[in-house]
Amino acid sequence: MRITALHTYPVKGCHRLDHDEARVEPHGLAGDRRWMVVDADGVGITQRDTARLTQLTARPRPGGLQLSAPGLPGLDLDEPADGLKIAVRVFKSKTPVPARVAESEWISDFLGRDARLVWQSDPTTRAVDTDFGEPGDRVSLADGYPVLLGNTASLDALNGWLAEAGDAPVPMHRFRPNIEVSDAPAWAEDAWLGSRIRIGDVTFRVAKPCDRCRVTTIDQETGETGRQPLKILGKHRRSGNGLMFAVNIIPDLAAGEIALVRVGDSLTVLD
Repeated sequence: MRITALHTYPVKGCHRLDHDEARVEPHGLAGDRRWMVVDADGVGITQRDTARLTQLTARPRPGGLQLSAPGLPGLDLDEPADGLKIAVRVFKSKTPVPARVAESEWISDFLGRDARLVWQSDPTTRAVDTDFGEPGDRVSLADGYPVLLGNTASLDALNGWLAEAGDAPVPMHRFRPNIEVSDAPAWAEDAWLGSRIRIGDVTFRVAKPCDRCRVTTIDQETGETGRQPLKILGKHRRSGNGLMFAVNIIPDLAAGEIALVRVGDSLTVLD
């Protein structure tokens, strides 16, 4: 088994960035979801309600972020180390997270609504759900877990079901993983739950399967929305109240520790 692709999403909900290698930090891949767009109440705006975020490209630079979107001039922002500090909320989380306001005019013009772009200056402040993690586990502004891993063979199986139903295949990008793995059997990741895996020199704990939402129905290139793959997941991959694809994994790193993963690294199941 080996890693075939690595992705980050610097602003939560934005278009992906592809990488040959990525730094792994305790809270996730470096630069992944440290920025988020929020509404006037500080609640995160995501593709679930605003598919236009697919058209936002964000590229981190040392000490800042570069934004681009169709029809707007590019914007270069510094990390607002001394900016207004507010409490924000991520998706269904009831626990507020401290963040600093970076910008409001450009992002409001882009979305056509009042919004602010915020930066998570300290990624150690947000804890992972202890039902699936350990007390010291931390996460950036991702929905709940530091890293998402998808299996390309599982995607092939899913696309086989879609073909049988007369529907078009979907790419892995619909599921917005950080890490893609190949040469594993379809749905092998189900058996890894509760285990540890090693990717290159980095150990991860496989925390839980990922419950999918309507974001998977959004074309990540155009922002157009359809009905699949949620309908087919409901038929074949329903577990409890969720429709499952890919797994949430947690880096087994101490605070301040950094490691690297690379495309081509092997994946080994440890226990």
